[in-house]
Amino acid sequence: MAESASAVFDRIGAARPPEHAEILVDTACVLGGSIAGLLAARVLADYARQVVVIERDGAGTGGRPRAGVPQGEHVHVLLPGGLRQMERWLPGLTEEMQSAGAVLAGPEQSVSYLDGRPQARGGDHRLLMASRSFLEDHLRARVLALPNVSVRRAQATGLEYRDGEVTGVRYRSGSTPEVLPAGIVADATGGGSRLPDWLSADGFDRPRLQRLPAPINYATAMFKRARHPEELAITRSIARFGPPYPADGVAVAVVTAIENDQWIVMLAGYDDVRPGRTLAAFRAAGAKLPAPFPEVTSAALTTDIATYHQSESRRRGFSGLDHFPARLLSVGDAVASFNPMYAQGMASAALHAACLAEYLSTGPDLHAPAGGFFALQEVVVDAAWAISAGGDAARLDARSGAVIPEEVSRQRWAMDQLRRASLLDQDVSRQLENVAFMLAHPSTLADPSLLDRAIAANQRAGSS
Repeated sequence: MAESASAVFDRIGAARPPEHAEILVDTACVLGGSIAGLLAARVLADYARQVVVIERDGAGTGGRPRAGVPQGEHVHVLLPGGLRQMERWLPGLTEEMQSAGAVLAGPEQSVSYLDGRPQARGGDHRLLMASRSFLEDHLRARVLALPNVSVRRAQATGLEYRDGEVTGVRYRSGSTPEVLPAGIVADATGGGSRLPDWLSADGFDRPRLQRLPAPINYATAMFKRARHPEELAITRSIARFGPPYPADGVAVAVVTAIENDQWIVMLAGYDDVRPGRTLAAFRAAGAKLPAPFPEVTSAALTTDIATYHQSESRRRGFSGLDHFPARLLSVGDAVASFNPMYAQGMASAALHAACLAEYLSTGPDLHAPAGGFFALQEVVVDAAWAISAGGDAARLDARSGAVIPEEVSRQRWAMDQLRRASLLDQDVSRQLENVAFMLAHPSTLADPSLLDRAIAANQRAGSS
């Protein structure tokens, strides 16, 4: 009997560093020093004598994100599913970042709103909150402290092969092209990865690309925080709205306490709606949102307002390709980039690293394409895609008036029942939260007893 996606997801999430790892290659190379690349390097460090990260941008400066991180100035929340993985592979990272100013929000300091109403408190989960550059800087320092991991500031330009296997990476750090021999190569160069072009040009199959329009505009601002996190009733809040959007077109708003005594606030809208592009507009929208948005957005601004537009969600399919090189992997946004409103990117990257750990722990045949790895990774990508892309597809269908297949209509009705019941029932809220936080697979929401509980809660509320 085939193992369920939920069971595979649980097993991936339970991955831990090996006690006695077998060295599989002399050199592993990671393309890109992103969070996905750094976590892949941490896993590969157990199985390679040396790991070289080829990074074009280098580290950020003065607390600013790297040039290659277009969303670096915006809200990043490390979901519990990602935090659990990072703490397993880099023990003490959470405490280290807290000591330096990051904020750990427990359930009593976190509130979620749906159409202005607070959801019932879910599980006892904690979210680590900091700016993207702060988190990445600490992660980089920990990974590069490993004796067999180093960074080479350079631009990867292609791959070398022999007998259908990747044997090295072509790169340029100055005017002279060079080659780094490598027994495993992991692409972590993000949504703009050139790997598909390289593969196609080199005669291999190009990974399948799936695209879903999700035109999102958001603005982020940082405000002065006067009190210590322990003195605050709320350190994290997220407000989600369905159309019609009440606060100047805001579909999602997020506020979190972060390092350097600051709040970071994001306002997001769909399609042509661009909320919060000026301070006056930002504060006007914040005043219409639930607490603590009005208080936070009326504080002193500490940075310029940053805006961002993303036109679509994307995923690349690497499983089942007929002609794909051995010893080649892909992780992070190079595989899938989701609607950022769902905050799945960093947690997905951490779970991709866990997939890599399980794959390498089985003593895989490195002379064959890494089908086992891509099959595990597909479970993680499917989980994230089901939540974010599923929500976007429903919104697009509603706007266009498209005819919906009966099965899809039933699934969306069930999800609406669960969301409505999350305002009332702690057990329903907990299960939705587990899925949203990438601690459980979305298939767990199909439990008939959970739906029955949600329907009953909604009926009671309707008759009261």
